[in-house]
Amino acid sequence: MMLNRLAPLFRRFGTDTRGSVSVEFVMVMPLLFWAFMATYVFFDGFRQSAQNLKAAYSIADMISRETEAINDDYIDSMEAVLQLMTRSETPLKLRVTVVRWDEDDDRYYVDWSESRDHGFERTNSTISDVEDKLPVMPDNERVILIETEAIYQPLFNIGLGDQELDNFVFTRPRFAPQVVWSDS
Repeated sequence: MMLNRLAPLFRRFGTDTRGSVSVEFVMVMPLLFWAFMATYVFFDGFRQSAQNLKAAYSIADMISRETEAINDDYIDSMEAVLQLMTRSETPLKLRVTVVRWDEDDDRYYVDWSESRDHGFERTNSTISDVEDKLPVMPDNERVILIETEAIYQPLFNIGLGDQELDNFVFTRPRFAPQVVWSDS
């Protein structure tokens, strides 16, 4: 058969120690070069993801310390802080929602929600989409939910493509029982 005729050739090729370093270099260099680029891309992607998460936690912490009403200008400034902290070239999305738990109704309610390029604002009907991610809370307790989204675009094409970096961060108000919204 064909395999019986090729077996001696493969055996002879495997035991042959003659060769040229330049041929081995040409065979191995593309893989080695790809490995260096992939290492850089993965490191940079995890770095960007960590920056996005830290920025989301910082925004949640700043809002949780507010004792005055929050308005559109405040949310716009939080979007600017997000852009500054992440140093991202791509557009960022931010959604801030204050959620309340009602034990009698056994469900979450939205006090208010504001979105900057993150699609829709959360409502009482859409909060159920993420209720499995929300914490267990006592009756009438509130949490501030921060959702951010960014697109990571790798510097090198290693087969990864653009990656969506989503963050879902919540914290409770610190110095007031709730963070209130003002339209003025």
